[in-house]
Amino acid sequence: MTTNWAWLIAGMVLIIAEFVVPGVYLIWFGIAALITAVVALTVDPGLPVELGLFAFSSVASVLVGRYFIARTLMISDDPLLNERTARLIGRKVIVTAPIVHGEGRVRVGDSEWIATGPDADVGDRVQIVGASGGRLMVEADEPE
Repeated sequence: MTTNWAWLIAGMVLIIAEFVVPGVYLIWFGIAALITAVVALTVDPGLPVELGLFAFSSVASVLVGRYFIARTLMISDDPLLNERTARLIGRKVIVTAPIVHGEGRVRVGDSEWIATGPDADVGDRVQIVGASGGRLMVEADEPE
C-alpha cells in the first residue's frame, strides 16, 4: 500500500523536475509513474507488476510523446538563427590578409575570419559562397 503513494509522489516529482530542468524526457517518466500510481491505487497488483507496468508505461509514453512532438514542431521564421556561418553566405567582404595558396583572412563586420578560395590581394572584394566550421569559402566578387 505504501508503494502506491510512492508512485504518485515520484510522478509528481518527475513532472516538476521537468519544469525546473527542461529536457523533454522526465515528463514522460512522470506520466508513466502517475499511470502506475492510478493502477496501484485501484487494483494493488504488487510490486513486480507495478515495476513492469512502469517500464511499459515509460516506453509507451516516450514513444507517444516523441510522435506528437515530431508532428507539432514549429518551422522557424529564421531557420539559420543558430548557424552563424551559414548566415554569412552571399555577403561581400574585404580581404584583410592575402589569400595565397587557397587560404587567407577576410573582414566580416568587426571581426576577421579564415577564408579559403582563389588567390586575392589585401583590399579585394570577395563574396562568401559557403562555410565549413569556422572557415568561409569565398570567390572573387563580380563587378556590378
